[in-house]
Amino acid sequence: MWDLAILNGNIVTAQDSYVGNIYVRDGKIGAVTVEPLNEEAKETIDAAGLDVFAGFMDTHIHSRDGGAPQKDTFYHSTRGAAMGGLTTVFEMPNAIPSVSTVENFNTQVANLTPKAHVDFAMWGICLGDLNNDHIDALSEAGVIAFKFFWGYALDKSTYGLVYNYDPADTNVIPPLDDGKVYSIFNTVAKTGKVLAIHAENASIISELIKKLKVEDYANEYEALLACRPNLVEETVIQMAISFARVTGARLHILHASAAEGVDLAQAAQEKGLPITIETCPHYLFLTNEDFERVGNNMKGYPLVREKSNQDRLWKGINDGVICNICSDHAPHTAEEKKGNIFTIPSGMCGVDTLAPLMIGAVSNGDITKQQLARLLSENPARLYNIYPRKGSLQVGTDADITIVDFNKELTIKENELQSVSKITAFDGFRIKGAPVRTIVRGITVMADRKIVSEPIGELIKP
Repeated sequence: MWDLAILNGNIVTAQDSYVGNIYVRDGKIGAVTVEPLNEEAKETIDAAGLDVFAGFMDTHIHSRDGGAPQKDTFYHSTRGAAMGGLTTVFEMPNAIPSVSTVENFNTQVANLTPKAHVDFAMWGICLGDLNNDHIDALSEAGVIAFKFFWGYALDKSTYGLVYNYDPADTNVIPPLDDGKVYSIFNTVAKTGKVLAIHAENASIISELIKKLKVEDYANEYEALLACRPNLVEETVIQMAISFARVTGARLHILHASAAEGVDLAQAAQEKGLPITIETCPHYLFLTNEDFERVGNNMKGYPLVREKSNQDRLWKGINDGVICNICSDHAPHTAEEKKGNIFTIPSGMCGVDTLAPLMIGAVSNGDITKQQLARLLSENPARLYNIYPRKGSLQVGTDADITIVDFNKELTIKENELQSVSKITAFDGFRIKGAPVRTIVRGITVMADRKIVSEPIGELIKP
């Protein structure tokens, strides 16, 4: 007897789609057929009229669990993931303590596992000389990849990120110089795992801020953009590509917002270099012109930019240069997001809304269903070496399945987000299409837009 049978759904892969049936036993996909099987199932889902995908994933979330529970916890962020149709998330390493050693990795895994509504992987952080000696051990312990926050200073006591670096502050570690960064590339390259970078040039930003006169701009967001122009991404990405070329590191460019970054990634890919790049919904669905309507909630680093950059991102997606879309879920409290846009923290909720927004992109004709399967399932699984266990509907793999109703009308509502704090730039955003069931290893976690399971998530290692 099967544990679960999903019948009559339109099965969508990165290559094609067809009406068929999926059968699950012991948390694994046991059969995928066009004709129904005679064997009975303990649970049957009639998916007629619905689309069935390999479970969507979000490879870039900051749940704040470890350090800032007033902003979010892993219990809440993974509820949001399940509500948003995600079956796997990758937790970023800048918690307290940061995932900089195997001891901290094990501590964080023990902390997160009982709270996880979906499966999860853990990033490791790169701190230069502070933890280069720990990178090999972290790789062996099972981090999914490594992240370097290029351009950020660090708090000396917690290694937490310092958003507004003051060189006079003696309690911080300044942004690393080029030689230290090159050493990070060399170190991570030896593990064979992805090295992902937050690409912003701290020196250029600092110099531009010194000379800024806010009154010269139409509004404070335009002034902020003037301090963080495309150049701050472009220069870092260019240097990173050069470092990757020399060291052999598998470079991944996080949350791209600037056209030049996509151009550089495409040129590197055409030369055969192992360079990949991602972007986020806020760069695809918002521009600087939305600030007057949305306000401070749309501030994130890198910044939401002009429409010309947005157009280049969409072209990068359709040309296959951009390999995956993630949320960069990074919540802050409502109180923290009030005040001067230069000093408030950057980030917003996103794990609930990633898949719905990209489903809406299918309905709008911006991408196809097959592209959606690539961007949220197959490509990220391949990139981080968890394919086909994740990101596929192959027999023998984890029964992670997202069922989508492209006819369902969905309105994003801030107060319905699952995170502890509920900051979003998409409040009131209307979408045609929505995830209606999230299945993790054969267990339904979300059904009909309601969480129906306690935490059942497990750690995934590459």
